[in-house]
Amino acid sequence: MSKRLRKPIKKEKDFSDKILKILSQSANKAFNYKQIGAKLELDDTQSRNQIIKDLKILASQDKIIESEPGKYLVKAVSKDYYEGKIDMTGRKTAYFVCSELEEDVFIPTNNLNHALDKDIVKVYVYNKRKGKKPEGEVIEVIERNKTDFVGVIDIQANFAFVSTANPKMYTDIFIPKDKIGEAEQGDVVLVHIEDWPARADSPFGSVIKVLGKPGEHDTEIHAILAEYGLPSEFPIEVETFAQKIDTSIEASEIAKRRDMRDTLTFTIDPKDAKDFDDALSFKKLENGNYEIGIHIADVSHYLQEGTILDDEAYQRATSVYLVDRVVPMLPEVLSNFACSLRPNEEKYTFSAIFEITETTQVVNQWFGRTVIYSDQRFSYEEAQYIIETKDDVIPSAISITGSSSKVSKEIVAATLKMDELAKIFRKRRMADGAISFDKVEVKFNLDADGEPQGVYFKVSKDANHLIEEFMLLANRKVAEFIGKQKKTFIYRIHDEPNEDKLIAMQTLIAKFGYKIDFRNKGDISKSLNALMEEVNGKKEQNLIDTLAIRSMSKAKYSTDNIGHYGLAFEYYSHFTSPIRRYPDVMVHRLLQHYLDGGKSVDEETYETKCVHSSTMEGLATNAERDSIKYMQVKYMQDHQDQEFLGVISGVTEWGIYVEIIENKCEGMCRIRDIKDDYYTFDEKQYALTGATSGKLLQLGDEIYVKVKNADLVKKQLDFNFLRRIEEPIK
Repeated sequence: MSKRLRKPIKKEKDFSDKILKILSQSANKAFNYKQIGAKLELDDTQSRNQIIKDLKILASQDKIIESEPGKYLVKAVSKDYYEGKIDMTGRKTAYFVCSELEEDVFIPTNNLNHALDKDIVKVYVYNKRKGKKPEGEVIEVIERNKTDFVGVIDIQANFAFVSTANPKMYTDIFIPKDKIGEAEQGDVVLVHIEDWPARADSPFGSVIKVLGKPGEHDTEIHAILAEYGLPSEFPIEVETFAQKIDTSIEASEIAKRRDMRDTLTFTIDPKDAKDFDDALSFKKLENGNYEIGIHIADVSHYLQEGTILDDEAYQRATSVYLVDRVVPMLPEVLSNFACSLRPNEEKYTFSAIFEITETTQVVNQWFGRTVIYSDQRFSYEEAQYIIETKDDVIPSAISITGSSSKVSKEIVAATLKMDELAKIFRKRRMADGAISFDKVEVKFNLDADGEPQGVYFKVSKDANHLIEEFMLLANRKVAEFIGKQKKTFIYRIHDEPNEDKLIAMQTLIAKFGYKIDFRNKGDISKSLNALMEEVNGKKEQNLIDTLAIRSMSKAKYSTDNIGHYGLAFEYYSHFTSPIRRYPDVMVHRLLQHYLDGGKSVDEETYETKCVHSSTMEGLATNAERDSIKYMQVKYMQDHQDQEFLGVISGVTEWGIYVEIIENKCEGMCRIRDIKDDYYTFDEKQYALTGATSGKLLQLGDEIYVKVKNADLVKKQLDFNFLRRIEEPIK
């Protein structure tokens, strides 16, 4: 169906609000009635006379001032005007979020005035009286959050429209005929918003890239990346630069480093990993203590500041892990080869080496550049087998080589001892108030074409915790080493949980019979840990894990160290993954700079880099989450005839969200599709109530569902409600 731009709005008798808006948008500029008329696109005598009249009335009301004869200024900016961020809902309305206001301000659709989700705006707030919820109107869009959008193009004779699947994007985008480019009807495209005329329903844009046909696998994956402004490949000049880097191991460079090649060293990584950015070394000392080295790929040796390769890595800031591929921060020549700590190869590393007692007291530490030789590569499954069986022969069913393999007794002994030490480290962390979020990760078995053949869950075991604890040790000690010198550094910080979110979470988990202790900070962390342990393996585990994580503040990078609440560390940084995280590269550079006696660097410069890194991390996380949703929908497309047992994971006035227990896929049962009664939403009970039966459908209930619709483009699942789970036999 063709769409047209709105016709110019009809003339109004009272232009006061519009005059105030125009004057507010240019608070330091005076306007006469002709200029205001031009802004309003009104030039008839009747309208101009009305503008003159309204200007005089506003001046008499002390809302504007006549700065010179016939010219008017808005009075000093009122306390009712605020700057903040727009948070769109899925219903074409929004909330205005501002740190100066106690509560968010509702913005009706007709008051958005072209503001889009996450835009920085100026808003006039009204309804501030007691008992009235505050509402507002966008006066000015100060800064767009984004101008590039992904959508499907609908081409008409002389123009086109692009509609997005993003529920928070409430308008489509008008594309003039000469800016459609190579796009064909129905293509998924990336468009750039160039302008939004005052009288237009839709912003004007141009097609900047054709991504493919809707529903095709590569199209949808590239659409996810494009939606968040993430790249899918490296520019040719960056690849060419990376290929020319000298990656050879030179005797002259080895001479500048601590030589660790004769120390027992190995890596433990996921079985499908291609980049190994950390290795562990182990040596028993004559005094009975242990020397344990955490060796990290020395990316900063190859990645020189000021190069196009470094600029590209900084802009990306992180690798992006989608369900079927990795979009790396660094080109493959570095990420998979030169910097990857592959077995039986000499590698340059940046290391944190500790002398540790049997009780995990760190009695000595050393930081600096090293050269290592990895004796063995393990998968987590192989290391776990050694920990569980203490056996030195890994069976073919577990071995990454596909055939049984023998492990040296020295490596078995080292693995078992480090597992013991890791368990002590972990126990102490928990006692200090750290929170354990071992959330179940959804993974897919994919065929050669990237099609999902099955779903499985990744669960952390002892081998995962072994690596985790020693990486945490290195990150903590590096941050502490610089932090105590009071020099500018990049910290990974995590604030205390949001109490309002915790209270909201308590209301929800009470439906399952759980509670949180709010008496003090330590009680909250202990209570959350007890909750995580109690729900482990239960049907509501994934829901409650998700609620708990959402109640937490988001970890981020900053030069202002406030500690890490979730880990219960006073100092914490990211040192251990420079192949996939740019902040780790910066940490390596700063650490070496300070080891060389350098002065403290400019804090403001590095804070800007921290903000950028945190932003890019958030975008990558969103893309990863969307790719999982996409693959879940794709998987469920092939199971539309199957009944599934699910748990109600959310209740709204338009229906219930249901998470399928066996594969964690979540979808919506719309209220109109639940046919066994007429249901209404009971907000207090987080339930739907049947008008005839009085029965409830509430959070945590188990029900049977079947797929009604699986929309790959919107990444949405709709379920048909079948029946409740049978009552247990008493």
